[in-house]
Parts: sequence; C-alpha cells; structure tokens
Amino acid sequence: MSIADPARLTCPAPRSETGTVLLGHGSGGQLSAELLREVILPAFGPADAVPEDAALLAVDGAHLAVSTDAFVVNPLFFPGGDIGALAVHGTANDLAMMGAAPVALALAFVIEEGFPVADLQRICTSAAAAAAAAGTRIVTGDTKVVGRGAADGLFVTTTGVGRMLPGAAVSAAAARPGDVVLLSGPIAAHGTAIIGAREALGFESAIVSDTRALHRLVAAMLAATGPALHTMRDPTRGGVASALNEIAVAARVGIEVDEATLPVPAAVAAACDLLGLDPLHVASEGCLAAIVAADQADELLATMRSTAEGQDAVAVGRVVAEHPGRVLLRTVVGGRRIVDLLVGEQLPRIC
Repeated sequence: MSIADPARLTCPAPRSETGTVLLGHGSGGQLSAELLREVILPAFGPADAVPEDAALLAVDGAHLAVSTDAFVVNPLFFPGGDIGALAVHGTANDLAMMGAAPVALALAFVIEEGFPVADLQRICTSAAAAAAAAGTRIVTGDTKVVGRGAADGLFVTTTGVGRMLPGAAVSAAAARPGDVVLLSGPIAAHGTAIIGAREALGFESAIVSDTRALHRLVAAMLAATGPALHTMRDPTRGGVASALNEIAVAARVGIEVDEATLPVPAAVAAACDLLGLDPLHVASEGCLAAIVAADQADELLATMRSTAEGQDAVAVGRVVAEHPGRVLLRTVVGGRRIVDLLVGEQLPRIC
C-alpha cells in the first residue's frame, strides 16, 4: 500500500486498549485503518492521505509505479501455490491495480535457523517461475537469518517496479455515482484454501488458492475502456468488503452490492458456512474489483470475459451518492445490511 495525493481516510476504527500492536492490526480491517491513520501515515505523509496499492512516479519522462509488500503466509505451501509464487503475484497485482505492468522485482528472505534448504530451494524456484510467467524477473534481493523461533520458518518481502500502461488513470478516489462495480471472477478461494490447509479441515482438495498475476487482464481492460475505468483493487486482506469500503471512503461515495450476483463457488460457500465466515471478508489473490463508468460497463465486462483471468467476470453493484463512505449489501431476501470493515482478525496470516 502506498501514499498518494491527500484525500480522506476517515473510516472510524476502534482503538487498541493495550497500547500495543495486535494481530487484528494486520487484518486489512478497522484496526489496520487505525494504525495507518494514527501511526504510519503521519510519519511519512499527510495523515489524511488515501492509501493506494502502488505509488506513481515520473522519472526523466518515464511513468512508473512502485510497490512493496511482505508475506507471512502460514502454511508456506498450500493448495494452488506457495509463499514464493504468492509474493510475486501479490506484488505484480499491486502494480496492476494502478495500471502498471511489472518490469522488475526485488525479493528478500528472513529465514529462521533450521529451515530446510530443500524447502527454500523449492520456494526460490517457484518465485522465479512465477516471475517468468508474468513476463518479469527478480533482479535483486537480500537474505537474513535469525535465531530459532524468531521468524516461524520464512518471511518474504518484495518490491516491484512497473511501467504504466496506456490509458491508465485509476485511483481509489476516482469512483463516481452511477459507476458499475465489477468482479473479475470468483471470490474467497485463497483465504479458505489457506485455513483449510493450516487446520487440516478436510476440504483442501476441493478448494485451491486463486493466486495469479492480473496485469494482462488489466492491460486488456484499459485498452477497451481507457479513462472510463476509474478504480481497481485486488481484494486480498479483508476481502471484497475491505476493498469496497476503502473505495467508498476515499471517493466519498456509497456502494451498493447485490448479494445474488456475488461469485462465490459452492465449495467456498460451504467452507465459509462451516467456519462461520462471510465470503466478503475472505481474501482472494487472483481476482480484482473494478469501478467503471456505466456506459462502458457492458463493453468492459465482455472484454474481461474474453481473457483467461476474467472469464467469470460479473457485475455486482453500483456506486451511489447516498450513504457516502458506506457499503450496503442488498440481500437475497430483499433487505439491506451494512458491509463494514472487520473489527478484529478472522483469518490471520493468509498472505
């Protein structure tokens, strides 16, 4: 997440009563918003800056995006991927959400003493393969080793540099009343795959992570609609709920979502029901939410569906002028409920 031009990060959030960092501060929910607003943003920029997925830079006429991320997923290997591929995909996608294609990546390891060399080699191979498949490569990095018990195996930090794609002018603050909300595909697979593998719940074979790079999908979207594509977000920590709430707050708009249109696979829905989870709060790693002008929504949806990454794309809602800063869900029984940011942490260490 990067700091863009000043806007409004005013979502109310509960304060930690302990004066210490809690696990919930990493949830992507209300405590995360509090930590950004009250501690991190004031140190590096305006406290009311709007967080974006990457920072935009102009260097000698070149328009670039830069993003950095850390990965602490547990387990390191999970159905559909591992921490190495996830780190590459997550960083490439943060760049893509600002309309950039990855040019080069940096990758750093913090390794716990006693970690199996064979597992490290497997993760390195996976990260390199993911970068090559995304049309980029890992060009630099670092390795640190800490004592036993100090890192839970392996942590990975990445930084990505991307080249801005033609027609890109997206921002969380650019959503406008009347816009249409699109999802590029099924949601909540990654988070449920992680918790299933971590707890050995028995549904691992039915649910695999959707982790993948999305910049080629984004390039096709921009080519189809250009500046009519106002906003993109990948719903990772905190899921679709957090992504849409961030947009609603930044743009001072309301967002209404139709529950009947949400693309939740049957196996994922069953797992969430078993675990008491709301799929809207569960992370995806190969899906994006897009906000587009209404007169271009059908064309963009058709373009998305013509790609491998967006073949199951669907319209799920609209941006409205009412209830600014809020996301509402129109339920299948005809009611409406607020879709808020998570207060605590329901699925720790999913990315």
